[in-house]
Amino acid sequence: MISKINTSGLLKVVLAAFLALFSLSSYSNKPNQHSSVSEDHSVTDSLNKNTSKSEAVDITKVAFEHILDSHSWHFWGEGHDALVFSLPIIIYSNTKGLQTFMSSRFDHGHASYNNYSLIDEKIVSSDASESFYDISITKNVVQLFISVVLILWLFISIAKTYKTSGVETAPKGKQSFFEPVIIFVRDEIAKENIGPRSEKYVPYLLTVFFLILVNNVLGLIPISANLTGNIAFTLVLSVVTLFVTNFGASGSYWKHIFLPKPYFLWFILMPIELVGVFSKPFALMIRLFANIAGGHIVVISLVGLIFIFKSIYIAPVSVAFTLFIDILECLVALLQAYIFTMLTALFIGSAMEDHGHSNEEAASNHH
Repeated sequence: MISKINTSGLLKVVLAAFLALFSLSSYSNKPNQHSSVSEDHSVTDSLNKNTSKSEAVDITKVAFEHILDSHSWHFWGEGHDALVFSLPIIIYSNTKGLQTFMSSRFDHGHASYNNYSLIDEKIVSSDASESFYDISITKNVVQLFISVVLILWLFISIAKTYKTSGVETAPKGKQSFFEPVIIFVRDEIAKENIGPRSEKYVPYLLTVFFLILVNNVLGLIPISANLTGNIAFTLVLSVVTLFVTNFGASGSYWKHIFLPKPYFLWFILMPIELVGVFSKPFALMIRLFANIAGGHIVVISLVGLIFIFKSIYIAPVSVAFTLFIDILECLVALLQAYIFTMLTALFIGSAMEDHGHSNEEAASNHH
């Protein structure tokens, strides 16, 4: 039941793929159309670009530029009027050592610097014998720092309020807004799924919940980064959940995995149970990534219908559906944070459960 496919996320991905293929087909039918390497990385400005009758907007490229990571942060505008923040490029090479410079050196892919070039947001070297590691500060990394600072400021200020006013006084301000959410995560998610030993896992669950929620909300802003829709981010969260779950697991949990009953089916059941250890966090990773990225693609594709059909009759329909999906995405932002946190608590609780003790207690109660 836990690994069951999220149908809403699947529908989003299918719809996004359909609209992307449709726009790609429409674009390919135009003669002499070539995408520019230096096209700006802003969704709003790409869709509002002045187009003549012989040109078409590549909605597929625009959509994937929005959901993918970038070495610069483009807010709005084009050419000399564009507002673009260059981000630090950090490279460690086996021949040149540590190198740092700003992404503006690449001039949006038009120029090379120190034998490095930026092609489709990937740094490549002209020296085939050189091996290097790209550890640059990208747009997603910057948004991660922003969300961490925001969460720290928020909860440190709330903690100071509790320290000065005490826990008996009525909460006010942001304290009154976030206190019910914190209590809900502690009582309805942690205690309900983990049990009496849930207190030590509450800080982790609160961190996961608010980290996903804040970045989901920030991702709804057109000029922001799509952090939770990046599979690398969801992968890290899932791997941490995997470690937290299995490091605190009980002995009966591991016995249930490596010595499942009935023993004569051990060679069949043990591999299945072992795969289940990794399939659960894998499902967490895919669920969050597919829902957030799919929602962004659907919104961009719906707006792109205006530029594909170029009709005044399509514009109201496109705007209406886009507004509806945007409102739905606000709910999805909260829902996906809840689902990820709830399933994490459920996995931790199942790993801590003493299966043998529970069976003996159930048998005694039956007698």
